[in-house]
Amino acid sequence: MRARDCKIVATMGPASDPPERLAMLIQAGVDCFRLNFSHGGREDHARRMQAIRAAEAHAGTPVGVFADLQGPKIRVGMFANGEIKLRFNDIVTIEASSEPGADGLVRMPHPELVDALEVGDILKLDDGKMQVTVIERAGAQRKARVDFGGTLKNQKGVNVPTRRIPISALTEKDREDLAYALELGVDYIALSFVQHPEDVREARRLIGDRAGIIAKIEKPSALTEIEAIVEVADAVMVARGDLGVELPPEQVPIAQRKIIRTARAAGKPVIVATHMLESMVEAATPTRAEASDVATAVYQGADAVMLSAESAVGRHPQSAVAIMDRIIRAVEEDEEYWASLPRDMTPPQATTADAIALSARHIADVVGCAALVAYTATGSTAIRVARERPRCGVIGLTPLIATARKLALVWGVRSMVTEDVENVEEMVSKADAAVRKLGLEVGDRVAIIAGIPFGRAGKTNTIRVLRLE
Repeated sequence: MRARDCKIVATMGPASDPPERLAMLIQAGVDCFRLNFSHGGREDHARRMQAIRAAEAHAGTPVGVFADLQGPKIRVGMFANGEIKLRFNDIVTIEASSEPGADGLVRMPHPELVDALEVGDILKLDDGKMQVTVIERAGAQRKARVDFGGTLKNQKGVNVPTRRIPISALTEKDREDLAYALELGVDYIALSFVQHPEDVREARRLIGDRAGIIAKIEKPSALTEIEAIVEVADAVMVARGDLGVELPPEQVPIAQRKIIRTARAAGKPVIVATHMLESMVEAATPTRAEASDVATAVYQGADAVMLSAESAVGRHPQSAVAIMDRIIRAVEEDEEYWASLPRDMTPPQATTADAIALSARHIADVVGCAALVAYTATGSTAIRVARERPRCGVIGLTPLIATARKLALVWGVRSMVTEDVENVEEMVSKADAAVRKLGLEVGDRVAIIAGIPFGRAGKTNTIRVLRLE
């Protein structure tokens, strides 16, 4: 069977915890697992990480893992009666305080947020169920008109789509979770509440090169600086949950397409997440709309699609993975997919390594290669080739298991760990052995790209075409 190119991410949770279930998820097609640090304690994450690595060893294939940090949660405070009623067109007062609020008075323990609010700013409350618009600055208070109301209860969430909030993407809890996730040995850190490139740089200063950074795009302010954010991140996620609260629903598909195209052009992996097969939390099959949603992400060129509650707490986690696998394969077998898939993404100011990757894909197309082998120490060579979306797929040969695991998130790359090569003869023989393990046959052509001298990262400069004898 031809390898699937778009990858599948599954969120860990009670439904996927049993070791036998974990093994079945990998067998069904999971390439990377998400540890959600918004839920569970350290013992849960340590146990899950250990179970993933055991299942990875049993499966004999590299599996990626990323820790998803919670990020700052902006919430209203408490109310004297536990809740208040917001009625259409009423005027309410907003102020920064830890004291309980009351009818007509909403207090928040976030002085930096209240201080930043200007006339015209919109606040969405309780995941967008209610909305108010600021109409007046009154000293330390803000007056707001209720656009659509409801019952606002204690500590419900607040989203401010019209304003960049002067809050760091990393809370104290996130910093502690980040340090612990690095101890566990995760491959990526997913950074929530990214608003601008400095948020990613702040995380980079803490992480160094111990893990990659996935910038979660879930705020309109991040969309305005998407190119700069993508440039400093290692990967991005279209986090449609919060993005769908902060943007009008008709704008979310447009934002998704923009984020994917920006990441593709920069050669960074991009994940589409949230509500992909949501009905399968309970149902045994998805809706037709959900199947179309997954297919759309694949048609747009996403590197990976993600299951959240479906695999964490759903009744049918293995079925959800299997169905997602079937949808992806159906799209990738469609000639229209290949005809419309943006491919020549290498920029005019390309490096030699970029040009080699582009040339390798053209050579593979022209001579009909069955595989494209990329020798890579850091993963950058395989990622460059994947950006060009070669129809034959990519085999990433690396001496480092950490690199192989990071590549589990990258479109079209199947990773194998092998000893580093010292000469051209070894380069050819190891590539030959690797592709035969994956089912290639005598007469198949293989394009090989590597860097000479061998063993030096960032020196991709060689293409070799091999016919299996």
